[in-house]
Amino acid sequence: MRVQSLALVVAGCAVLAPTASPAPRAEPAVPDGRPAVWREGDVLAADLLARVQDCTPVSQGRYRSDSGAPATIPVCGTEDAVFWKADMDIDCDGRPGLECNARTDPFFTDTTAYQQSDGRHLDAERLPYIVVPLPSRIWDHRAHGVRGGAVAAVIHEGRVQYAVVGDTGPHDIIGEASYATARALGIDPDPQSGGTGSGVTYIVFKDSRVNPIEDHAGAVLVGERLARQFVRGG
Repeated sequence: MRVQSLALVVAGCAVLAPTASPAPRAEPAVPDGRPAVWREGDVLAADLLARVQDCTPVSQGRYRSDSGAPATIPVCGTEDAVFWKADMDIDCDGRPGLECNARTDPFFTDTTAYQQSDGRHLDAERLPYIVVPLPSRIWDHRAHGVRGGAVAAVIHEGRVQYAVVGDTGPHDIIGEASYATARALGIDPDPQSGGTGSGVTYIVFKDSRVNPIEDHAGAVLVGERLARQFVRGG
């Protein structure tokens, strides 16, 4: 393939979620008017990447980026997070919309592994989420505090986007995120021709959770706090 209340549960503690998404913080512009650095929260991509330079593998093997590609991608871990560096394929699964449907995506399915608080499947066009591989002998994400609604920082070309774990994918492939995640990171979100072949870092904070899963403002709130702790080393 390819929950409940407005409380956020992070490592067993409830945090009240805001009702609106905070606007991305703008950085000083370069001469052509584009931000020199873009991030959704207040933690720099460079600071997060500095914490994941070295890999202590927690997976028992390695993943492929795509079907038929060599298995070269380990899942790495620290005390507070797991991470991997991969490509980004576009997940358009879940509730159909104008951009994500059976006409735009030949592999489209109208279900996601995790559902919203109202029982409906996730909306890939609107909700930033990432995909984790199904549990296997390579790696079982559940054993490392990663479940539906866990908070992730996704990094690409100086941008940081907070997302939740929202779907599961093939047991031997890693590197996939929703249409909304790709679009927010400046990656082509087209489910057939979009995505990027490399340069994406996925950091998932252990034992974190946003509840309800569709509360992106909550994901940003929790993600910022956990990212600050992560770059400080605990």
